[in-house]
Amino acid sequence: MAEATKGLGVIGGVGAAILAGFGLWMASVPFDSPAAPWDPDADTRPPAVGETASPAPTATAAPTTPRATPSPRPPTPPPPPSPLEGATIVLDPGHNSDNAANPRVINAQVPDGRGGFKACNTVGTMTNDGYAEHLFTWDVADRTRLLLEQGGATVVMTREATGIGPCVDERGATSTEADADLMISIHGNGSESPAPQGYFVMIVGNPLNDAQGEPSQALAAATAEALAAEGFTPSTWAGEIIERDDLATLNHATSPVIMVELAEFRNPEEAAAVQDPEVRQRYAQALADGAAAWLEDQD
Repeated sequence: MAEATKGLGVIGGVGAAILAGFGLWMASVPFDSPAAPWDPDADTRPPAVGETASPAPTATAAPTTPRATPSPRPPTPPPPPSPLEGATIVLDPGHNSDNAANPRVINAQVPDGRGGFKACNTVGTMTNDGYAEHLFTWDVADRTRLLLEQGGATVVMTREATGIGPCVDERGATSTEADADLMISIHGNGSESPAPQGYFVMIVGNPLNDAQGEPSQALAAATAEALAAEGFTPSTWAGEIIERDDLATLNHATSPVIMVELAEFRNPEEAAAVQDPEVRQRYAQALADGAAAWLEDQD
């Protein structure tokens, strides 16, 4: 028994030495950096204990194709200039508000442009319910002025909204004073009968200068065409264009000139129409369109 006990002590000493050596080895392994398991499908094995891992290869970004820059759109061309641009136009609203109250002034005799004389001005006509021609002519002229100025024209009016006159010779002479490209005298007709209806345009029958000839005829035609385009109808008794030699306003003008009788004030339908602002705007549009069409033909 004593020999057996001694042998066990030797074995136990050897075992203790082995365990102590294993403990020293374990102490040399860092526990905060466990080795990664080896993936057999990976290109490289995991680093052994004590080895330093090789840095992973850096991925190279695929080249990018630059995005195409769209071609700039060509600039939108500017609209063509209006034929009214730079033109000077005289508008002559017929008669005036205070003519009737000043008979001595308006009945004074002035040159008619052909060696004779005639009254300075007249009171104008009115509808049977009292709408005066001078109100109509001013409103249409002022609406026409706005349209012409929007197109770039300079507009000269022969009179203010209210007042006396001016006389017919002064009205015609305004075209010379303004160095106008054209002149339009605006009226409404006062036939005694209620039957006539429609517009007509008057020009000088025997021209006193070149402007009163072919240029005025062309202006009358362009204006009549524009009035028809706005839905107005030519006069049932005068037609579209007539010639007169007794109109001092036309005789004294030195630019292409016309006088328009836009409606018959004693005709019941037209008497109502001229009191409608929308109808007066259509008259103004026609006069502006006629002037623009004529000016465009002069280029």
